[in-house]
Amino acid sequence: VQLQASGGGLVQAGGSLSLSCAASGRTFSNHFMGWFRQAPGKEREFVAAIVWSGNTVYADSVKGRFTISRDNVKNILYLQMNSLNSGDTAVYYCAASNRFYGWSFAKIGTSYDYWGQGTQVTVSS
Repeated sequence: VQLQASGGGLVQAGGSLSLSCAASGRTFSNHFMGWFRQAPGKEREFVAAIVWSGNTVYADSVKGRFTISRDNVKNILYLQMNSLNSGDTAVYYCAASNRFYGWSFAKIGTSYDYWGQGTQVTVSS
């Protein structure tokens, strides 16, 4: 699976941004997908994940503000980000795996086999 993330940019605090991740190469619908982010000087952290059925899980820091979704026909993963703040500034990565062992598993970066190249999100205060 090849993943191509896009949609990052500069946005003011309180604003919104939508990220996309186009998947190709293998069957997309039976993979679980996730978004992670990494801020300068910080560890990569989990943001959100979605399984093939559409069930989702979010990090507490983004719950209620971010929405992850997927289009299994177009093979695209989305992340709608609302009410952005400076703490959301990071490089955002999409990831995929066809091995799902539960939601705790889905929150760990090493659970994913495929990664996109990352897209920068900068929130100005």
